[in-house]
Amino acid sequence: MLPYLNPSKFSYRKIRDGFFYGVFVFSTLIGVIGLLLLLVDVFIDGFPWLTMGFITNYGSRFPEQSGILAPLMGTLWVVGLTALMVIPIGIGTAIYLEEFAGKNRLTNLINLNVSNLAGVPSVIYGLLGLTIFVQLLFQGQRAVIAGSLTMTLLILPIIVIASQEAIRAVPSGYRDAAFAMGATRWQVVKTVVLPLAIPSMMSGIILALSRAIGESAPMLVISGLIFITFVPATPMDRFTVLPLQIYTWAAQPQHEFRGIAAAGIILLLLTLIFMNSIAIYIRNRTQKRSDQ
Repeated sequence: MLPYLNPSKFSYRKIRDGFFYGVFVFSTLIGVIGLLLLLVDVFIDGFPWLTMGFITNYGSRFPEQSGILAPLMGTLWVVGLTALMVIPIGIGTAIYLEEFAGKNRLTNLINLNVSNLAGVPSVIYGLLGLTIFVQLLFQGQRAVIAGSLTMTLLILPIIVIASQEAIRAVPSGYRDAAFAMGATRWQVVKTVVLPLAIPSMMSGIILALSRAIGESAPMLVISGLIFITFVPATPMDRFTVLPLQIYTWAAQPQHEFRGIAAAGIILLLLTLIFMNSIAIYIRNRTQKRSDQ
């Protein structure tokens, strides 16, 4: 009897596949339930502290007077500058590697290094940013621009990889048709490849910027656990971000600061949802244009 018609082996495969599927479903269910319980606990503790004064006040030693304005604006500064730098660099790098660079050992080495850099721990980027940007480039000044440059290095490989996959997903027939009509390489990229690839690129950009908002290890190295009572006015000002402020509040001995930390977590989640909503809106708009 042929092996693939053996009833015992067929039953074993079914039992094995069913076992792993059950483990996967059970683990996923436990994770979802744990996350929901954690979110419910955070909202119960933090919602009473989530007031307009909490958003507009600076940090304080007194829980009733403490606010999150400085880390909130610092986060927006860092993420905004990071997006301005990393999006054109990441997309441009992906376009060059996929459309213009030849397939040789050098490009293979570059692609391999980009993939490896995407898996480097974030604290390594923090130490790199502290050495290059803070100490060498800005003479020890822990400025917003130093944090933005560090986050750019952190999420750049993710955006490059996501953009490369989006470009590869564009059917080659579209390129061939454009070349047959006499279009140049750059015209094909600009008018055919990019409009079709941008919706998928936006997904990678969304995930990368969301990671940048929630990262604490690089910002801890660059900014430090400092007490700031001002909003950064220029890229050269000192700053702090939401994850660091939440950690500072959670480490305080007073019980009230735990509620404030929970309110900061809620605000961090709302910031993520708001930024992701904007990116999803842009992706849907570009998707409709490419479909037309």
